[in-house]
Amino acid sequence: MTKLIIQIPCYNEEETLLTTLNDLPSSVAGIDKIEVLVINDGSTDKSEEIAKNWGAKVLNIKPNKGLANAFRSGLNEALKLGADIIVNTDADNQYCAGDIEKIVKPILEGNADIVVGARNILSIKEFSPLKKILQKIGSAVLRLFSSTKVEDAPSGFRAFSRHAALRINVFDNYTYTMETLLQANAKGLKVISVPIRVNEQLRDSKLVKNIFDYIYKSMKTTIRMFIVYRPFRFFITIAGLLALAGLILVLRFIYYFILGYGNGHIQSLIFAAMFLISAVQLGVIAIISDLLSINRKLAEDIQIRLKALELKQ
Repeated sequence: MTKLIIQIPCYNEEETLLTTLNDLPSSVAGIDKIEVLVINDGSTDKSEEIAKNWGAKVLNIKPNKGLANAFRSGLNEALKLGADIIVNTDADNQYCAGDIEKIVKPILEGNADIVVGARNILSIKEFSPLKKILQKIGSAVLRLFSSTKVEDAPSGFRAFSRHAALRINVFDNYTYTMETLLQANAKGLKVISVPIRVNEQLRDSKLVKNIFDYIYKSMKTTIRMFIVYRPFRFFITIAGLLALAGLILVLRFIYYFILGYGNGHIQSLIFAAMFLISAVQLGVIAIISDLLSINRKLAEDIQIRLKALELKQ
């Protein structure tokens, strides 16, 4: 029997939560049982009451700890409840619930571990032209960093197999969307995206209050996770650039030295030495970081085994 749990992180969503719940499908092809889990992230309104009256399971978190923590807590609770597939959607009914079947299908067919619902960003009338451009650029950057082909990286409408949910760790306190994609490829999880529809906006985003602040926090998370999961590539790339700069300065000095003007360009050798020494140091850091990442992978493997044992018990 295949069990689907639809998890909905929720913080003071009394105005939109019932609409979101009512739009959820009662059946999905290939799924035998559907349960709904509302992660009540310290709401002070009637969100919890609405969810319980509707018939959803409620996981209460107090005080409010943010979207990333709610997502992480939801995954863990869904695993405890025996989910084979977990779908995450927003409480503001942004995503069309009728497309849950579309994002679940690739997992049921064994073609993906994680499926991301990709919105048609250019057609969303509530998004300003600047936001549309920045969303596209952000997704392109994340595709480069994560080696995935996800078209809409910030999308929170996602499906996870049990296999993937056991392996995903969320460390960031702001958002989970970027971090999970960077982790997925590093952990050998197959990620695909499928086009999905969106509903008319019912409220302004609580996460993106300022587009530039969102970009700053997203880029900070992306770079931090890239260092964690691709440390050798990160440090060796910087080391290579510094070594190249140092080599260019050395060649510059040799060129002027041959022409007889070497005495006036000693500063090139000084800067070249600085760059080359820094490159060597970063190369050493790259090797050490790579060794540390091996230890992290071993620790994560132990964590997965412990999780599996706990869930069996």
